[in-house]
Amino acid sequence: MSLVVTVAQQKGGAGKTSLAAHLSVVWASPQRIEASRMRPGVKVICLDLDPQQSLVKWFEVRAGAGLDTATLEVRKVADAELEAEIARARGEAEIVVIDLPPWAEPASFVGYRMADIVLVPLQLSPLDLWATGPMIEAISKAGAKPLVVINRAPPNARLSDYVIAQAKSAGWPVAHTCLGNRIVFASSLVAGRGVTEEAGASIAAAEMRLLAREVLASARSFAEAA
Repeated sequence: MSLVVTVAQQKGGAGKTSLAAHLSVVWASPQRIEASRMRPGVKVICLDLDPQQSLVKWFEVRAGAGLDTATLEVRKVADAELEAEIARARGEAEIVVIDLPPWAEPASFVGYRMADIVLVPLQLSPLDLWATGPMIEAISKAGAKPLVVINRAPPNARLSDYVIAQAKSAGWPVAHTCLGNRIVFASSLVAGRGVTEEAGASIAAAEMRLLAREVLASARSFAEAA
């Protein structure tokens, strides 16, 4: 059974597309499970609805660099085509990742409704915190399961603790895995790579692998409970 993972955030600059790209690379890439054993990656199809088409441009760089495009594909999708494209992608891939624009009704509703999980990246600032409330409400109204992902967390523990506490007190489900504010998350995308390809032994790569596992586990749990 394929899984649909939507990435959404109404506030620009939250790292939505970056998160979609890095997670997709982890899922599509072979994973080492023992010293001498590898688990093959799964087929991942990303649907890019953002008007900036950043995910499409990243994939073009990736293809031009000769990097793996056999198990990872990015498709440009118009709002009106989203429902049909999700259904088509589910028949072709184990994981479908949807990169929604900040606000695009009714496409956003479709992206929420058809998802097994909706990831909402949250940077640790009051502005991002305030913008996330309406997102969680809209996702829940669509009958979808949101998961807030703390992104670009600064080393200021006091601010981090405050924002996370506010999110949890509001009843938002928050991922256990937190992504730090690390330059390699951005620099790897410039080369058409994911962080796990560019700096596989880094803390950033470890964070992304942990998050990828957590997201799939949460999505499957939500799907089984539905």
